[in-house]
Amino acid sequence: MIACGVLKVREGITAMNADLCLINMPVLTGVYWEITVNRADNRLLDMYERHYSCYQYKDGRERRQGVSPGQYLALMTARLDALFVWHKSKFRRDGQIGINCAVFRNESTVLSSLLIEEAAEIAWRRWAGERLFTYVNPAKIRSVNPGYCFKMAGWTLTGESKTGLLLFELHQNNLPLTGY
Repeated sequence: MIACGVLKVREGITAMNADLCLINMPVLTGVYWEITVNRADNRLLDMYERHYSCYQYKDGRERRQGVSPGQYLALMTARLDALFVWHKSKFRRDGQIGINCAVFRNESTVLSSLLIEEAAEIAWRRWAGERLFTYVNPAKIRSVNPGYCFKMAGWTLTGESKTGLLLFELHQNNLPLTGY
């Protein structure tokens, strides 16, 4: 497979810049996740700034991107009312290995668990077989069952960080079969 850039893939139609090369590129969209966006896309930034993990620069700088350096896949719904960011970095201070759900925000009417299931399928099209993981901050969630939407999507609570974040993970053979 050759590295490439997809502007939008929908129903088998690939829109791409003439300078980009696509060879054997998996479709990185789905029923709900219809748009892939760049880490500096204003649509991504707008939704990211409403996520509880968004931090403000202490020196007042304006945010220019919503994804850290490394490999990533940023998905949005066509209505721009949900965001899912997968991130893979070479080095992590927490020692976690795999693909991290760095941001998930759902302002749509679609069940979060359905969005998570489809996002996992899309991630495995890009990073086949990799472990998926995420942290949930129970202090920032209104639910009495933090991470419930991940649990309903087949994820397992596997631990807690030193700062009290809940660690969830999913392996490819544990994904519920939903027909995606």
